[in-house]
Amino acid sequence: MSLTKPISRRTMLRGMGTAIMLPWLEAMGPLSAWGDQPMSGSDAPNRMAFVYVPNGKNMVDWTPQKEGFQYDLPPILEPLAPMRDKMMVLTGLTADKARAHGDGGGDHARAMGAFLTGAQPRKTDGTNIRAGVSVDQVAAARIGDKTRLSSIEIGCEHGSMAGNCDSGYSCVYSSTMSWRSGTQPLPKEVNPKLVFERLFGAAPDAVRSERDARRRSILDFVLEDSKDLSKRLGTNDVRKLDEYFASVRDIELRMERAETLPSVSTPDYVVPAGVPSDYEEHIRLMCDMLVLAFQADVTRVVTFVVANEGSNRPYPFVNVREGHHDLSHHAGDEEKKAKIREINLFHTKNLAYLLEKLDSVAEGDGTLLDHSMIVYGSGNSDGNRHNHDDLPILLAGGGCGTLNTGRHVRYAKETPLNNLWLAMLNRMDVEMTQLGDSTGELPNLS
Repeated sequence: MSLTKPISRRTMLRGMGTAIMLPWLEAMGPLSAWGDQPMSGSDAPNRMAFVYVPNGKNMVDWTPQKEGFQYDLPPILEPLAPMRDKMMVLTGLTADKARAHGDGGGDHARAMGAFLTGAQPRKTDGTNIRAGVSVDQVAAARIGDKTRLSSIEIGCEHGSMAGNCDSGYSCVYSSTMSWRSGTQPLPKEVNPKLVFERLFGAAPDAVRSERDARRRSILDFVLEDSKDLSKRLGTNDVRKLDEYFASVRDIELRMERAETLPSVSTPDYVVPAGVPSDYEEHIRLMCDMLVLAFQADVTRVVTFVVANEGSNRPYPFVNVREGHHDLSHHAGDEEKKAKIREINLFHTKNLAYLLEKLDSVAEGDGTLLDHSMIVYGSGNSDGNRHNHDDLPILLAGGGCGTLNTGRHVRYAKETPLNNLWLAMLNRMDVEMTQLGDSTGELPNLS
């Protein structure tokens, strides 16, 4: 059945206080492009996500030896082999404002506080915190009106918004990556269930209680609406809608199952509160939330803190029972460095999960990954040295055709990390000439 006019891009399925945004469908017609170069078929919107891991890397196991398109994959990057041609390893970028500049200790707090802002965090453990506006919130302020949520901030480790966590720095700096203003940090949500409800709309208390009592999923409440919509769609759109609903249903079932699992017992470590208790499942559920948020166009801006900066979480599931932060101060000990490598590999494997998931979702003539810019990295380089130059930074996705991926690009020493953020903002049609300590748009990405 042909349509007389396109379905609105803002179409939502509703029922019992629930609303589900839809993925892009052919019946909606072309989208407005946010990238500089339109894609063939559909002009998909550009998205950006920032994935943060703490305590730096074993840089010798991270940095490719070769530059350009024929770059090698060192041990830490090997899990990303299937995504090799859809990512860039960027070497030589610096977060100068994470350095002390006379403020003494506190490299972990400064590393995260300066990562997306390029601003020197004020050394205080009181209420007079100050950093700068983060790149994600610059984008959210400019394009957030195009989606139901201007941005989402997620993570897998609770963090305090007060108290002293690092050499006189407030805990907010080492647990919060996103800043709406210099004095307004945006706390992350670590409970996948609450993220899910935020993405798809929370019902009033009475309705939510009825829904929980009847053990029905969000999809059950929009079933009739979806049947009516399906009558107006072509074969490809019906298939895409079925795949999308299957993803939503799968996440619901996994969250329900995770809530019933017993807590994991680890030596000398208090398991963070949240759902689920299995850390890898927690990470992957959050990755799925990110994918769904982009797929349904609920938001185009996401920050994801995999673990807080300075985290001392052990990793017994990869045979590492010592704390991550303690091991990062390895002082050259080869056994400790080998354990750090295992932690780094664990994180990279879960990045591969995210990228492959994004790349599996078709959108127009490309995929969600083709229409996204995913940054993965840390505000520390070598965790043992606490240096903030030559950071481990990876940029994945096509940026709607604006990124020339499949390369290792080496930049001159002391090139500001914020130059990369400027380049990404411009690819979101958010024109900026200055952000934090930037000196200009990062070249050689296209």
